Parts: sequence; C-alpha cells; structure tokens
Amino acid sequence: MDLKKQIETLEKALKEELKSVKNQADLQNVKAKFIGKKAELSSFMKHMKDLPNDEKPLFGQSINKAKGRFNELIEARKEALRQEEINKKLAQETIDVTLDAPDFSVGTRHILNQIIEEIEDLFIGMGYQIKEGPEIESDEMNFEKLNLPKDHPARDMQDSLYISEDTLLRTHTSPVQVRTMLEYGGKRPVKIICPGKVYRRDDDDATHSHQFMQIEGLVVDNDTTMSDLKGTLLEVARKMFGPDREIRLRPSYFPFTEPSVEVDVTCANCDGAGCNICKQSGYIEILGAGMVNNKVLKDSGYDPEVYQGFAFGIGVERMAMLKYGIEDIRHFYTNDLRFNKQFNR
Repeated sequence: MDLKKQIETLEKALKEELKSVKNQADLQNVKAKFIGKKAELSSFMKHMKDLPNDEKPLFGQSINKAKGRFNELIEARKEALRQEEINKKLAQETIDVTLDAPDFSVGTRHILNQIIEEIEDLFIGMGYQIKEGPEIESDEMNFEKLNLPKDHPARDMQDSLYISEDTLLRTHTSPVQVRTMLEYGGKRPVKIICPGKVYRRDDDDATHSHQFMQIEGLVVDNDTTMSDLKGTLLEVARKMFGPDREIRLRPSYFPFTEPSVEVDVTCANCDGAGCNICKQSGYIEILGAGMVNNKVLKDSGYDPEVYQGFAFGIGVERMAMLKYGIEDIRHFYTNDLRFNKQFNR
C-alpha cells in the first residue's frame, strides 16, 4: 500500500471537515473519525505484520507522526471554537453604559453598632481608651478576681454557660477591666471602656436574651471620686437621651463595687412628671455603677490606700430600647429588614 498517499488523502479530508465544525460536540465526532481507535489511520497498523522487519519501524513512525499532525489540527480548531464562544458571550453581555442604573438597596450599620459607636465617640472625647478581651473566659477572671469566689451567692445573679469546670462564656465584660489592671501592674492610672458580647443562661423573651451587648467602663486613679462617676454618667444620659436629662443614683449591691448604685434617668415621655412608662416615678433605670471594691483593686495589683476607682456597666440593648421605644429585645436579632431600615443613617 502507498501509505504516504493515503495519509495525505486523510489529512486533506480532515482539514475540509474541520472547516464545517461549528461546536465542540461535532469536533469530538471528527476526532473519533480520524484519530480514534476505529479510525482509518489506526487501521493501517494491521498491515504492519505483512511488512519486512526493516520497514516496520519507518511504517509505525509515519502513522504516529500523522496522528500527531491530525491532533494538532483538531486542537487548533478546538481553541478557535472556544475563542468564538467567548467572543459571542462577550457580545451578548455588553453593558450599555448610557442606560439608567437599576435600583438597589444600600446596607446600614445595625442599630446596636450605632449605639456602641455613639458611646465610644463620647468616651474617646473624654480621654478613654477602648479595650477588648476574649469571649471565652476563665472562671478566675470572670468571677474570682471580681470578688466572686466559687461559693459566693451573688454568682446566682449571673447564671453562666460553662464550657469546662474552669472555663465559660463571659457573663460581663468586667474581665477586660481586670486584665487591663493586671497589665498595668498597679502602676498606671486606668481610663477605659470595654464593649462586647456577653452570655448568660436565660430564656429569651421580650426583655431577656441569652446573648447581649455590654459596654463597661473603668477609671482608676489616686483622686477618683463618686462625684466623678456621677458627672460621667450624666454626660452619658444626656448624650443618649437629650441635653435636658437628669439622673439620680439609688443604693444597690454589686460584689465588685462598694458603694454600688443603680442609675436612673428622667423619663423622656413625661419629662420627670410621672407617667405609665416610668410607673409614675418620673425616672427610668438605665445602668449599674459604683466605686471599685478595695479587694478587686488589691487582687488586680493596685494599692487601695493610693488608688480609688469607679466602674459602670451599660446594657446596649436596653439603651437602644429606651432611646427608640423598642418593646421587644428579640427585634435586634431576627434580621428583619423592615426593622433594621428604620435606623438607616
């Protein structure tokens, strides 16, 4: 057989068929026809047994070279088809920049983040630093360093979510205050706020949540007084509820402060005259505070004979609920866009 002539004939036929190929499926059929196992080119190998031994290598090489050329022609057409598909797709997806842009919704900061940022701005302006700490905390930092030993009855006030015997999800951000005092080694004044998530074992309802946000503050210096605490909290109340608000301090109890107080602000609905919202008292409770307990100072490395301090804790959800008249704490966590968009700024 004249192998060279037959290969040339096949190659010419392949080139003609490739010109008419319009898609990848047709190309696969052409590939199978010309270089597949049942292709005519492959069938030439059956004649090798009839050739003298010295002609067999050259015969085989000719067929293999032909297969290589055929494959190059097919791959070239494959790439051309791919490029044609890309160009067609680009043409179909061309954007007309002269058309009006479609309407789309712009996101907003969550209302709780807005409250936190308002309070942070206030305290940064008063010279405070913002400190953060771990949400998974040790029992020592969360309780014992804050004058709450393991058998202390006040632990029942904060039903906790323990991970292990000595590790839990923090019940307040007070451990950040302890960590900061220990970091300063009892040698430097402290003036910080600590925003963050806290966790307690609680049933979720309109006024309770197992997870909520707190901002706690701490000031430790050698001349810190209760008057400083009251003045600071008055600024917070007026920042959040209006410049005419007043506050009052009521005696209370917290293990880590002594004396301790609950802080009330004049009711914005009745301006202190008394109404159903404030239960005719003229005031609404907003946070807890007090002078840092001497034992807490001592356990954190500060000499209570030299340093005094005050601390306070702000519930962010409570602050938002009072400021905007929100009746159910669960609204903050259900991701209802109708609720969130009310506070778009």
